[in-house]
Amino acid sequence: MAKSKFSIGPAALVAAAFIGPGTVTVATKAGANFGFSLLWALLFSVLATMILQEMTARLGVIGQKGLGQSIRELVKNPVLKVISIILVVSAIIIGNAAYEGGNIAGATLGVQAVWDYPDLAGLDLAALIIGVTAFFVLWTGSYRFIEKILIVVVILMSVAFLVTFAITKPDIVGLFKGLLIPSLPDGATLTVIALIGTTVVPYNLFLHSSSAKKKWKTPEELQQARQDIYISIPIGGLISVAIVSTAASAFFGSQMDINSAADMAKSIEPAFGDLAQYMIALGLFAAGISSAITAPLASAYALSGLLNIPEDLRNNKFRIIWMVILVVGVAVASLGLKPVSVIWFAQVANGLLLPIIASFLLWAMNQGFLGQHKNSIWQNILGFVVVIVSIVLGGKSLLSAFQVL
Repeated sequence: MAKSKFSIGPAALVAAAFIGPGTVTVATKAGANFGFSLLWALLFSVLATMILQEMTARLGVIGQKGLGQSIRELVKNPVLKVISIILVVSAIIIGNAAYEGGNIAGATLGVQAVWDYPDLAGLDLAALIIGVTAFFVLWTGSYRFIEKILIVVVILMSVAFLVTFAITKPDIVGLFKGLLIPSLPDGATLTVIALIGTTVVPYNLFLHSSSAKKKWKTPEELQQARQDIYISIPIGGLISVAIVSTAASAFFGSQMDINSAADMAKSIEPAFGDLAQYMIALGLFAAGISSAITAPLASAYALSGLLNIPEDLRNNKFRIIWMVILVVGVAVASLGLKPVSVIWFAQVANGLLLPIIASFLLWAMNQGFLGQHKNSIWQNILGFVVVIVSIVLGGKSLLSAFQVL
């Protein structure tokens, strides 16, 4: 009977990972520039995330394999294997290091909105605090501890952004209309791509499969993994909806130039009071902590599986991987580089990686080692739709990154 008990788990890590400062900033700009009209894109992205993450959970629980390990084992041709591994490893290192730097830098902007702190020997104090916090959490080498910390962070973000949402008193009818009736205002294409691209994140596929196999070991526990997804991922989506709605209520139709959540934190105080300003800053800082922990962890799981390194949080090679990503991220944020410039590289890497990783996942989920738990026809159809959308989004993401679109 104990095995039937439900507990929040790896999907909470996924929610913590995709609600980073980059997502907060994209959601803020979406609401400020287009009101509630793009909420449908968030709804789609949450459903797509649940489809892919359910597959990774099955891969972990039933196959007891991480996605990186599956990719290494599935590609038999030596040349293709080397090319696949080099491509994915390069994209993960560049992409996650860039996201890490951009997200930490974005979180520091939120802190700066409410706290005028001095530099520490030329380095950003808030970035150092976030980086050191992430370092000690990851260094414990305890999956359960990391999981609990991230669950707390997700709860903190939920409270912060939902309180701000309540303070701004959004138009509920407009909110549901935006969720359920797709529309594409002039100039909104890139914002839709960004909203979906910051939620359906390829690195989370590695993070979830490896985390699921650590937490659950038997087919009987698969239902727990699915319940975890059906609760945690929508909570992450709800946070994004709250951010878009807050920005829409406070700034849509105004003449204010709102380009980030930090701008929103500074601008919201005159109309809605100190509490709203501090809640946004707190939520943005918590988002920075969550990203600082999950991006290096996802990189370590992905590269360990691909390079045949033990997926052991206390293994020195595993630790070196996440430390490199974390140090690069803190350095980028501390040296004053603009988050937008840093995320440009991540945009390119993500545009390349998402369709490839989603295709590998779909391939893995049709293998015989999963037995009766391999993909059904409907799961393949849904997965194929997500892959096609990811290819389109990836192409447009690359074109926009090179200022072609």
